[in-house]
Amino acid sequence: MRLASYKAGLVSISFRKHTPEEILGAMREAGLSYIEWGSDVHAPVGDLEKVRSIAALQAAAGVECCSYGTYFRLGENEPEEIRDYIAAAKLLGTNILRLWAGRKSHLNATAEERERLLADMRRVVEIAEEEGAVICLECHRNTYTEHLDGTLELLREIPSEHFKMYWQPNPDVSFAENLAYLRAISSRLSHLHVFHWSKEAHLPLADGVGEWNRYLEGLSGEHGALLEFMPDNLLTSLSREARALLEIVGE
Repeated sequence: MRLASYKAGLVSISFRKHTPEEILGAMREAGLSYIEWGSDVHAPVGDLEKVRSIAALQAAAGVECCSYGTYFRLGENEPEEIRDYIAAAKLLGTNILRLWAGRKSHLNATAEERERLLADMRRVVEIAEEEGAVICLECHRNTYTEHLDGTLELLREIPSEHFKMYWQPNPDVSFAENLAYLRAISSRLSHLHVFHWSKEAHLPLADGVGEWNRYLEGLSGEHGALLEFMPDNLLTSLSREARALLEIVGE
């Protein structure tokens, strides 16, 4: 039984070589209404004029920004820098920001790196609370949240409603391990990055509909379900991948 609702959309970094206009046009044709803009190419944090222009373009296209995909990395960026990212996110119409947790799994981080990451995350979340923003870490390889234990540690240490998680499957582990990770963080889940990969290849999402239906069983609340990466990196594949996504989320 489906208890959750989903905003079907796209992560803009799937198409770094394409302009915001091209991406929004392809989204319109594919029937997607939500986007996560990346802070590296399409909506750079230091160029508010460009960010404002993207906000106007998405409004004209009938697309809503559901999150800002930043490349702010805990342990490297200074916490106060997050204010600039929050300002850019709000211009785009969202208060949800994605950050990265260092460059090492919790299994490999030194005690000093762990303490720096925790201290930085606490300060970033404090600023988010002041600014009315939500900070999300991504379940990403080669970061502190690569494995469930590292993520649960952070969630216990910082029990704020302004700190949530993104989830995506890790192609290096089993379906059962991925499912257990998602279930364990479901109460603090924000968005999902949706793709279908094996260890060897990037595959069409249509081949993973069954797995994704099982992932989404039992989740509650409202979440963004955002396509990330095409199996062939082509913008022309977006409509096909979007059809599979819309099937998965029940639209």
